[in-house]
Amino acid sequence: MVQSRCPQSPDRVIVDIPDADARAVESAAAEARSVGREWYRAGAPARAEALAAAAEKLAAASEELTRLMIDEVGKPATEARGEAARSVAIMRYFAQQAFEPDGETLPPAGPRTLLYSRRRPHGVAGLITPWNFPAAIPLWKAAPALAYGNAVLLKPAPEATAVALRLAELLGEALPSGLFRVVPGGGETGRAVVGAADCVSFTGSAEAGHAVAMAATHRSLPIQAEMGGLNASIVLPDADLENAAPSVAAAAMGYAGQKCTATSRVIVVGDETRQSQVREALAAAVECMRVGDPAEDTTAVGPLILEEARDAVVAAADGARSDGARVLTGGGREDRFGWYAQPTLVADVPADNRLVNEEVFGPICAIQTARDIGQAIQLNNAVRYGLVTSVYSNDLNVAFDALDEIDTGLVRVNAPTSGVDFWAPFGGEKASSYGPREQGKAAQNFYTTTQTLTVGPN
Repeated sequence: MVQSRCPQSPDRVIVDIPDADARAVESAAAEARSVGREWYRAGAPARAEALAAAAEKLAAASEELTRLMIDEVGKPATEARGEAARSVAIMRYFAQQAFEPDGETLPPAGPRTLLYSRRRPHGVAGLITPWNFPAAIPLWKAAPALAYGNAVLLKPAPEATAVALRLAELLGEALPSGLFRVVPGGGETGRAVVGAADCVSFTGSAEAGHAVAMAATHRSLPIQAEMGGLNASIVLPDADLENAAPSVAAAAMGYAGQKCTATSRVIVVGDETRQSQVREALAAAVECMRVGDPAEDTTAVGPLILEEARDAVVAAADGARSDGARVLTGGGREDRFGWYAQPTLVADVPADNRLVNEEVFGPICAIQTARDIGQAIQLNNAVRYGLVTSVYSNDLNVAFDALDEIDTGLVRVNAPTSGVDFWAPFGGEKASSYGPREQGKAAQNFYTTTQTLTVGPN
């Protein structure tokens, strides 16, 4: 069974339904593949019109989706509202991407011969998605897959099942029946999706992502996996702390730090006086963030998704203390019903401590120090992940000089690590990503395959 509970009110069950077993997944994939052939043959104008209509269905239900995200995954209301709006924008954007050029002509080898290439859909796109962006991530995968002529089989995280099922209902009002299917379940259902799909796009933990990539590669499937992060914000000596501190704090603690792009480390460049200034400014900014009911607009930090996730944050803080680190603020549970942890900032963290080597995925952030930007970049690059880095500085020459040395897929200057633009390529380096980038026009490269054609005279 798949059971999803409300993180701020754990005694409240949002959805409780049976898993989709391997036979159900295979049946759904077969139906989607059949419907998908007709979907592709209908042509780009028909696909664009249907996706635009689906966007309007989402827009009309935006308040409902906002409420459901708050209830099911504990997303603060302002962020949930923003995600609902982004979901509509994603669908509208990819409705137009259906008209993107899908090939090119090439010089032929002989006279009166046409040599050209075209891009065609794979068939069924198997999507395995996390709970933290329960609408946006499924849609930024599904929308391009559909735009380029594929059918979709979505296996959401169990904790986000209700949102996924509602998305399927809304999209089903505009798309052909059976084209977008949700198969609820856990790991076994995910394995069945990899076994039934024609390409696979995954977002989740590094461990699960590597397993999915291995299984997909064994079947020679195109695979795209977005995994963990241990993202750093580098604060240079000339950075404006009045702007940088709240920006970094929000990226680290907002939505209880439950984003793959959240700031996990702050690398402070400068002498002890500067380091002290940054620590104080960050601690003050973190303490200003309101922890509470995610349904309230003033809440910035809601609950963790599960009790185990809450306990992992507290254990990480305790482990840092045991290793000699200083907890500047937070470090324990919030005294309220639900799976809440205090936003936690830790300084003087030893190099072998978990906080600066592994992703905790919660509202906890470590402060590291560097004598200059060169050492800061070394610390930034020393971890196995490479998703996103932020650099805060008033000197853009210094910031831009650092870009070529930073080993992450995204670099943001004077902007938080947690920002993502769905019309731009998204992905990381090292253990953060496997396969091609997703989102924007890069999505066409993943959701289609190239066929080269030669047409000669009769």
